Amino acid sequence: MNHTQLVQQEWELLDAIVQGEPSNSIVLTGHDLTIPQVVAIARHHARTNLGSDAIEKMQDSLNMLEKSLVNGDVIYGVNTGFGGTADVRTKKFIELQRALIRELHYGILPVGARDHNTAQLEDHVSGHKFDLSLDTGNEASHLPWSWTRAAILIRINSLISGCSAVRPIIVERMQDLLRMDIVPMIPLRGSISSSGDLSPLSYICGAIQAKSTIRILSRGSEHEYADMAFKKADLEPVTLQAKEGLAMTNGTTVSAAAAALAIHDVHGLAVMAQVLTAMTVEALTGTKESFHPFLSAVRPHPGQIESARNILAFLEGSTLAKVNDGADSSLRQDRYSIRTAPQWLGPILEDIVLAHQQISIECNSATDNPLVTPEGEFLHGGNFQAKSVTSAMEKVRQGVQGIGRMIFSQCTEMINPATNRGLPPNLLAEDPSISLIFKGTDLNIAALTSELGFLANPVNHVQTAEMGNQSLNSLALISARYTHTANDVLSQLMAAHLIAVCQALDLRAMHVQFLEAYRVEFSDVITKTFSDKNETSSELSVLLWSQLLKAFDMTASMDAEDRFIAIAKSLRTILLDHGDLRAGPNLITSLQDFTETLSQSMKDSWCAHRDAYVIHGDATPHLGKASRAIYTFLRHTLKVPLLVTKQLLTPMRHEMESGAGAHGTQAPSVGSFTGVVYRALKDGTLSKIAVDMLAAST
Repeated sequence: MNHTQLVQQEWELLDAIVQGEPSNSIVLTGHDLTIPQVVAIARHHARTNLGSDAIEKMQDSLNMLEKSLVNGDVIYGVNTGFGGTADVRTKKFIELQRALIRELHYGILPVGARDHNTAQLEDHVSGHKFDLSLDTGNEASHLPWSWTRAAILIRINSLISGCSAVRPIIVERMQDLLRMDIVPMIPLRGSISSSGDLSPLSYICGAIQAKSTIRILSRGSEHEYADMAFKKADLEPVTLQAKEGLAMTNGTTVSAAAAALAIHDVHGLAVMAQVLTAMTVEALTGTKESFHPFLSAVRPHPGQIESARNILAFLEGSTLAKVNDGADSSLRQDRYSIRTAPQWLGPILEDIVLAHQQISIECNSATDNPLVTPEGEFLHGGNFQAKSVTSAMEKVRQGVQGIGRMIFSQCTEMINPATNRGLPPNLLAEDPSISLIFKGTDLNIAALTSELGFLANPVNHVQTAEMGNQSLNSLALISARYTHTANDVLSQLMAAHLIAVCQALDLRAMHVQFLEAYRVEFSDVITKTFSDKNETSSELSVLLWSQLLKAFDMTASMDAEDRFIAIAKSLRTILLDHGDLRAGPNLITSLQDFTETLSQSMKDSWCAHRDAYVIHGDATPHLGKASRAIYTFLRHTLKVPLLVTKQLLTPMRHEMESGAGAHGTQAPSVGSFTGVVYRALKDGTLSKIAVDMLAAST
């Protein structure tokens, strides 16, 4: 299955769950949980039920444990110590499990009402108190709500496979956490993910015990704890029995949960990268030739084939994408950022598919230790080693960096007049001397792309831990965390590019529509100026118009006051080379009249057309399938306009009408508009549009 097919299947399943009846439940069996189901439960409150044989399988494994203990078998973590102290023996099974959970609560969280707390630190030099809350940055110190819900779900799915020897009440109470939205606050840092995510999972275990030290991510009280939440929900706390604390904590499920959500998000971003490429081809008047099926047929990598096919389909209906024949000494082929997009994106799509497979398997695996076979044998192994999750996240994060590198090149080439094929510098709709609107965007995308490059580094730094016992450490949760960070940075980069490319498409449409409207007036100027000559032949008119088009592109960096004089003067060479005119008696006068008349005519027509387009312009008649959908969404749904300085000085029209723009309210900044698009990427709205276009194109 290629990436296109996978994304369509995943979104169809997610839509079916989210749009379905609220009473419908996802049945957990331990072996067929999908990433869309994880997303639906983690982010959309979908309900779960246990498969018909789940309780029986759990009870069977529990019986095996009881039998082994009666026989005097040595079972790790049940009658031994943990990790490097596994040579210790004990018969205090329950106390051992309680001690494990208690000692794994070592992470740092925001201070709560029941935490150990001292007065604010005092600066002994100045005597002033320093408020730490003002200097901690914006990063949360605990896992997001959706990650924890996903982790609870995947831990349930792992335990019901019947390999872990825990009582059914353990998973039933975790079901209650999901059902009642009692989500424990889990520290963001502190797991090396080699013996599973021990500490993060201990907070979930503490929650089902209704421990008074476990904070709850509540939307009500800021300082609610597990015991309070259980009392409010009329739930009985769990008292851990032999092996249950170990079975709860010794697993990869927190890493897998964060990874599953990251994979879902990156699917949408990968589709958006192909949409943005198609839009950039149009903005740069590129050629469809780069995506010809023959190129992929003779280099048949699956990712290259599908990305080339998708981009070509997204360009359907475009009048801006050109057939590039290299005429007039122009570049015969497009620059790499759009020409090699299929070859660049293809391997990334293939890596994302493989990462998806790895995480899907992990979500349906028994990952604690030891595990009991159906025959009752306890096997001591290393299924808690989360390297599969790390491997998936490294591929995804490097892919995100690759996408970002391509998007950066596309965007900066649109902004730069040396590479954007006639667009004005900084994508300005007004005179370049009075505005710098997209210069800041050029700086922003450079910073974001640099950060993606840093984030692409592998997470592989810890050498050994826990008395030398954990000498291989996957660091999977750290890797998954940074993959989410990379997704966020790429979303910001794409948001900036989306606004820039829609601006560029408007400028193209404004240019095309002006030329279409001005062609008749241009002919009239020539006819009136040289009415007594034969120079107004169709051949001369074509030559002059061709030169005007070249000059138009070459003068995009000039203000209107000077630009059209320069364009008109550039036509003199054509006129001087025309034999009949050279023989005329009033050559200098005729050329001067022509220059003045044409430059004034163009300036008046251009300024009037530009001012009207800024208010009422619409690029959709010129756009391909993908560009049309995204452009319409930005312009009409998100109300992101064609940006001109006036809009950044004056409150938006809809704000003025609602009264929000009164009393000196400032107009939105470029960052404010970019933020709106970024949030539409983050919440999946734009990804859904892109995936729907993908479905319509295949």
